[in-house]
Amino acid sequence: MKLMFVSLGCDKNLVDTESMMGILSREDFEFTNNETEAEVIVINTCCFINDAKKESVDTILEMAEYKKSGICKVLIVTGCLAQRYNREIIDQIPEVDVILGTSNYDKIAVAIRTALNGKTDVKIDNINRLPLVNDKRIITTGGHYAYLKIAEGCNKHCTYCIIPKIRGEYRSIPIEYIIRQAKELVTLGVKEIILVAQETSMYGIDIYGSKSLPKLLRELCKINGLYWIRIMYCYPEEITSELIDVIKEEKKICNYLDLPIQHANDDILKRMGRKMTKHQLKNIIIKLREEIPDICIRTTLIAGFPGETDIQHEELMQFVDEMEFDRLGVFSYSPEEDTPAACMPNQVDEQVKDDWRDELMELQQEVSIDKSGSFIGKVMTVMIEGKVSDENAYIARSYRDAPDVDGYVFVNTDEDLMTGDFVNVKITGALEYDLIGEIYNEFTK
Repeated sequence: MKLMFVSLGCDKNLVDTESMMGILSREDFEFTNNETEAEVIVINTCCFINDAKKESVDTILEMAEYKKSGICKVLIVTGCLAQRYNREIIDQIPEVDVILGTSNYDKIAVAIRTALNGKTDVKIDNINRLPLVNDKRIITTGGHYAYLKIAEGCNKHCTYCIIPKIRGEYRSIPIEYIIRQAKELVTLGVKEIILVAQETSMYGIDIYGSKSLPKLLRELCKINGLYWIRIMYCYPEEITSELIDVIKEEKKICNYLDLPIQHANDDILKRMGRKMTKHQLKNIIIKLREEIPDICIRTTLIAGFPGETDIQHEELMQFVDEMEFDRLGVFSYSPEEDTPAACMPNQVDEQVKDDWRDELMELQQEVSIDKSGSFIGKVMTVMIEGKVSDENAYIARSYRDAPDVDGYVFVNTDEDLMTGDFVNVKITGALEYDLIGEIYNEFTK
């Protein structure tokens, strides 16, 4: 039978999708990207914010049309939306055969067999169960980089976030399992591993009794054939001197950290349930730059949190201007049902939220132009992502560029390069978020 996966939402969801594909690779299925020929369709959904929820619902309804036409025999919905609204989906979209929750995606083969036998089912296990899939994942990111999830769930309980209710408590994946997964990824050709979790900085606290991300990083750095390790989703209050030292000392670890701060006003940070003040945020950013001068710091912000005022928005603008983040993304606040923030008074008007988001991004664009310009004349090592159509140029990423969320380096060369090659590039030009360069002397594939 021909089977199609639709993976929505974050890179952590993508890891679950690739794990399900790995499980089904030993079954009698043929994978396809064409919904018109798929006999089984699996949708891994997201519901983190309203836009993600809408995309998930629209996708389910779209795929349900193929079920109505008779082409698709089985339609399965997994992931966060399935966990949160399982009964509503079954009741309102009868084309859906089986629902799988966030903690039992490893039962995908059983779910398909259930549906093929004509049964409708909702499989929602204990939300704090930790599925560990031993089958090799099917990598969908091109083969030269892959995401590696090191923990599931979250204990932070920020007032705007629904994740703990749909992903459960923080559960670290054992080091030996992660290392085995990493080694398997390298045998598949992966050269860059990107560590993800709802929060990577707390890794190990639940099973080892202490923050063990530094230990995990040391072990990953021992793997032959692995060139880059990138760390995403590090909460700033959990950054330790030991973690900073590991990043400084281990050459395979990219000098790159993703620190979601969300805001800089102390009152808003407190009402968000965040654990740091503006002064503390400033100090950790300064410390990181002092210890690792070429570090690239990415952050995310929320515009228009309930009760936010013009003055507080201006304070955030000033903080962004002062801190000069290397990478920055902004979300308009999205009220999520069953979260404390959704019930807070003084909800901000949608247009105001969007205007504040745009102002922050316009300011960041100015910062980015200056940052990009500072690299002109410098030599950087980049990883080739692909070729620019009909041009003697390639798309690449530097250590400063995480896939899909950051910029690119465009490399002009007559050399024949392959995706995943590492080359040395001299930067000759800069755009707002991207760099332009040319091959510099000798290069290393």
